[in-house]
Amino acid sequence: MSSLCRTLGRPTLADIALVCAADAVVGATFGAVAVAGGLPAWLPIAMSVLVFAGGAQIAAVGVLVAGGGVLAAVATGLALNTRLLPYSLAVSDVLDTGRWWTRLLGAHLVVDESVAFALRQDDARRRRAAYWLTGVSLFVCWNAAVVLGALIAGTLGNPDTFGLDAVFPAVMVALILPALAGDRSLRTAAVLGALLAVAATPVLPAGLPLLLAPVALVAVLRKGSGDSVPEPEPEPEPEPEPADR
Repeated sequence: MSSLCRTLGRPTLADIALVCAADAVVGATFGAVAVAGGLPAWLPIAMSVLVFAGGAQIAAVGVLVAGGGVLAAVATGLALNTRLLPYSLAVSDVLDTGRWWTRLLGAHLVVDESVAFALRQDDARRRRAAYWLTGVSLFVCWNAAVVLGALIAGTLGNPDTFGLDAVFPAVMVALILPALAGDRSLRTAAVLGALLAVAATPVLPAGLPLLLAPVALVAVLRKGSGDSVPEPEPEPEPEPEPADR
């Protein structure tokens, strides 16, 4: 671990530490709200160890706390985690270690933060160091925070009393907003998906309206693919060369 730290340098280490601290706060909130919402303490703890995907965990447990079924919760988490497939391809060189157990462990650590820190590095050695240090540190901090949150959940009482029932939606919005900043089509899809989910809430069981949101993304992508492609501008004709004198 010390060699990884020397490879990355203090600025990168400080950034990783800040990310771990922020995720620890979210993890403790996740564990506390899940248990205070009526779920057994072992469920968020086991999910954090076996799934280790903060956004997917928050979405799935949010469905369960709201009264949705297990299938709806699993489908919601899987839909949110599809983003990890291109992430894995982006760091395939980091995961290609030659040993099956390290590849398996490395794949388990594919999350937004570990991939982002790896892609910031300019050579293979630093990419590998950033990926493993970020992934392992986040895994330890996240799981420790979830355990702590689950243990103190009994002191919270009814989560509605403190407005903790709004924590999961607020965290999801915070996770999504940065991705919407520079993409107009993605913002359009997000708004349409939210409208579909809200419209379906009165008529569908809890958790199922969220699964309708990707329909808006499909509609926006189809519209974008049907747009006419502008014709390329004709290249200017070359000027005639001056005659020799």
